[in-house]
Amino acid sequence: MTAETVDDLLTRELRDDRTALVDATGREFDNHWLCTTSWKAGNFLRHAGVRTDVTVGIVGEGPLPLLAFFGTTLLEGTTRFEPPMDLAEAEDFRALVAPVATLESDEYTLPRGAQRVGYGQKPDEPDIHHFDAGVWSENPAFPPLDVDLETVLLTDGERNVSHGDALEAASEIVEAHGLEAGDRVVVRDSLADPRAVIAGVLAPMLADGVIVLTGDEDETTVERGEYGLSSESVPEANRIELRDVSLE
Repeated sequence: MTAETVDDLLTRELRDDRTALVDATGREFDNHWLCTTSWKAGNFLRHAGVRTDVTVGIVGEGPLPLLAFFGTTLLEGTTRFEPPMDLAEAEDFRALVAPVATLESDEYTLPRGAQRVGYGQKPDEPDIHHFDAGVWSENPAFPPLDVDLETVLLTDGERNVSHGDALEAASEIVEAHGLEAGDRVVVRDSLADPRAVIAGVLAPMLADGVIVLTGDEDETTVERGEYGLSSESVPEANRIELRDVSLE
């Protein structure tokens, strides 16, 4: 697949019944679900003020956090997975997407005006937007986009990665490791590192492969695909390391 920006990986033409994502429990989601629900996530996050030149923090690595990433991307916002808990001085920080229980525990300090978006259980606090319910009720369509290659896609607080650089690095991973359609890439490193998003999420999408999430699962000895993304040994036959991702 050819893509210049990440929105090119979520177009209407790519909706089909091929498996695109597998969660930690083994549940499979197809391309139609991934594309359509990403659009719905973008429409929902727009209500929380997500737009270009703002940052969205995302806590967790299941299907819903991944949808929040794609929704943020479609709105030309920047994603920071697993942000620090003290964000009071982060002026461009617009929303925090996290489990409802985490948000209601007040572990995170957000800047004035930033929105809390919770997934999982229904929130008791009225100022927490319920991601699950909001996404499912949103319009399953999204306006055409014209995203600039230099738009920042990911940040870890020190390094910003643009759409263009991320997809160039992902394409290099596909070529270097010979990823093919249907190949499953098991994400065994934290998405807090942009390189893990590039190799574990974007690369399999470019190759028409499958993203396999492990989340908080402790089991690491079971083979779940053709490739394992990790800096340590993996049960999969092939390993992709973070250092394989070039962002120079």
